[in-house]
Amino acid sequence: MFTLLRAAHLLSMDPDVGDHSPGEILLEDDRIAAVGTTLTPPPDTQVIDIPDGILLPGFVDTHRHMWEALLRGIAPGHTLDDYMSDVLGRLAPALGPHDLHLGTLLSARAALASGITTVQDVSNVQESPEITDAVIAAHLDSGLRTVFAYGRSFPALMRDGFALPADVRRVRADLLPASNGLVTMALVTEGGDDDVERRNAALARDLGLRAARHLSVGKSVARLRDIGALVPGTTFIHANGVDEGELAIIADSGGGVSVSPAVELIMGHGYPMLSARRHVPVSLSTDVEVTVPADMFTQMRAAYQAGRHAEHGVHDRPGLSVRDVLHMATLAGARALGLGDRTGSLTPGKRADLLALRASRPDVAPVLDPYSTVVLQMDRAHVDTVLVDGRPLLQNGRPATDDTALLAEAAKAVTRLKSQTPAP
Repeated sequence: MFTLLRAAHLLSMDPDVGDHSPGEILLEDDRIAAVGTTLTPPPDTQVIDIPDGILLPGFVDTHRHMWEALLRGIAPGHTLDDYMSDVLGRLAPALGPHDLHLGTLLSARAALASGITTVQDVSNVQESPEITDAVIAAHLDSGLRTVFAYGRSFPALMRDGFALPADVRRVRADLLPASNGLVTMALVTEGGDDDVERRNAALARDLGLRAARHLSVGKSVARLRDIGALVPGTTFIHANGVDEGELAIIADSGGGVSVSPAVELIMGHGYPMLSARRHVPVSLSTDVEVTVPADMFTQMRAAYQAGRHAEHGVHDRPGLSVRDVLHMATLAGARALGLGDRTGSLTPGKRADLLALRASRPDVAPVLDPYSTVVLQMDRAHVDTVLVDGRPLLQNGRPATDDTALLAEAAKAVTRLKSQTPAP
């Protein structure tokens, strides 16, 4: 089946394909067949005209704790220490498999509603196979392209140490064996002594998986390299204040940095490392919905503001542009997750993961620079169409799913949680 989408602007994020105003994209089933200005589609092609629209690849969120959507907005004033003790230490253990399934599915719905088509779920709640199975079931049900990054819960790390459990092998063999499916797998390798670090890295290599891990000053990437525990292609999260030598090691290993600018500024992680893009690939991420909204518009604006602020008056640094920020939110994110051959740009042969934004309203029109419009003028209200693998999951601003039951179940879970978990 062929589908042709036409819009006023097309931002491919692929320099070989270029941008087109107006632009057209031809889809054949779940793949991009052609991109241009005046395409000739086959007979019986479905045509979707968005004359005031902007076509671009779906956004890619490289680091989100999706289960936390059930606790959405509960921690607006938390510092990082508050978050660790309250959200991870107190609230997370009160959530069962069904609760975590609901939170993960809610987060997926939020992603799709805001034009995000790929998320790496840094799922730091694994306490039992039942929890893991429930979370993965939510991923498989969501229609979203996701990387399920298996991580142990904070209480488990404190209780049992940082070694990943044997259940990882079951998940890889039985639930997520494919590396080219809509839902794929990674590992969260957060720390430990040299032996634990080497064991976790060996597990990643043995299973053919990438890794994600939080990074801050005092957590040395050089140490991981020197002890043979640096997993190639690792997504290093935050990296606030990390020096150029550490960034160079990340780059040499094929890894990247995932910046969560809104959360980092609010919780006090340190100034967002947008300057790291001079040394290592940088992508954008939501992090925690307990504090910030799960949309890429918020992250792009926070990134642009933080990056521009840091570079004012520094004359030997290239200024951060809106094109740079949109690249971080799309192709750079896909490459960080090892999915750059599948998504992140409107390139013929890639999967049909794309987003159409409508720019007819007086709050964004006229569109003089579509990059500036997307990064600085738009929000979730302008999302018109979202496709993942060629499947329309949002059309005319309306989701393809009826989430009435999901929302009712979430409300029940929150009522129970409030009764069982009194405020501190």
